[in-house]
Amino acid sequence: MSKAERVERKNIPLYTVVRNIKQLATPISDGKPFLRGRHMRTIETIDNAALVVHSDRIEWIGRDTALPDRYLENASVFDGSGLVALPGFVDMHTHMVFGATREEEFAMRCSGATYQEIAAQGGGIHNTVRTTREADKSKLRKQTMRYLDNMIRHGSTTVEIKSGYGLSEKDEVKILDVIRMVKDDHLIHIVSTFLGAHAIPPEYKEHREDYVDLVCRKMIPYIAAKKLTGFCDVFCEKGFFTVEESRRILNTGIEHGLAPKIHADELSPLGGAELAVEVRAISADHLEHISDKAIELFAKSDVIAGMLPGVSFYLGHDYAPARKLIDAGAVVALATDFNPGSCMSYSVPLMMTIACTQMKMTPEESITAATVNAAAALNLSHMVGSIEKGKIADILFLKMPNYRYLPYHYGENHVAAVIKSGTWLEYR
Repeated sequence: MSKAERVERKNIPLYTVVRNIKQLATPISDGKPFLRGRHMRTIETIDNAALVVHSDRIEWIGRDTALPDRYLENASVFDGSGLVALPGFVDMHTHMVFGATREEEFAMRCSGATYQEIAAQGGGIHNTVRTTREADKSKLRKQTMRYLDNMIRHGSTTVEIKSGYGLSEKDEVKILDVIRMVKDDHLIHIVSTFLGAHAIPPEYKEHREDYVDLVCRKMIPYIAAKKLTGFCDVFCEKGFFTVEESRRILNTGIEHGLAPKIHADELSPLGGAELAVEVRAISADHLEHISDKAIELFAKSDVIAGMLPGVSFYLGHDYAPARKLIDAGAVVALATDFNPGSCMSYSVPLMMTIACTQMKMTPEESITAATVNAAAALNLSHMVGSIEKGKIADILFLKMPNYRYLPYHYGENHVAAVIKSGTWLEYR
């Protein structure tokens, strides 16, 4: 390293310091991958707090009056007066790469059209498959980057994105390539999931077993060999993929090193939740119709129950029994399921409000579900999901009186600033 380089580096602030934070609130994992049951209510708070970030890691947390002077000698200092600090949200379930929105179907639904009537007119998931197949990578990348820009402004600092709107080998790989492109370009940390088993494509309507065979024999081996993702998901539901088909797809993924995830029991108690426990899935999402037996299994397992209340809100369907799952001792996470057909929202705080009002979760549980438990559903809770020394500095600063205000005052974006991997982003 030259002398000039040493002088230049000396002038770069060593620390990022935020002082006078009105309240810092976070779940504490204490080395555990997640919090379950009653422990989801445990939120640690520090009033008049300060925190120190070194590079992209949290170096120090405490009361402002106890902040060591050494951190101020070479630091960028920001004022947190009037702000509440929370961990960055982890949106652990989205379908963000798609060709076009479906507001016309929304209007049809509002006028009383059924799902079957909309599908008969070319709508539904196959509408999105068609527009996604038609779109090139450049268009999909540009649109996805715009959504990600808005997501970080609403507090999401880690986001999972699934494929599933291609339903052919070429188009599923195209979507995963787009996800890899935006992962390289955007500040948000992005995790990809292969969901080739999202639906049976129209061209395989009369030969569904051939499509399952295509997913297992060609798609999964290729995607795993190219390291396009580390997760394999399946929509286990009537009219989509049976329990037996889902078992084969997930086990094939496991054989190729892809961790299993599953869309389970959204429309009926088909048995997807029980399958999730059987294959030791990292998470099972939806669960609006999970059986009492499966709730008991979840309470004894490490499968994370992913709650997607925005879908039930949009479709007018039953909500997943979050209260029963938590009271039984299960691990519960929260996500938007951002997609063009059943939840066109990327606001995690809105999901928290719906979870509190409709699913009877407490504000504390909703925060834990949207942070450290959601991170665990992506195998990332050792890095993100809580404000703890040594973790990546993904921290929100919200203009509000205390952390319980967030789900209470819904419909407004309270995010004033974000530290993402140590980088300060101002939005106020």
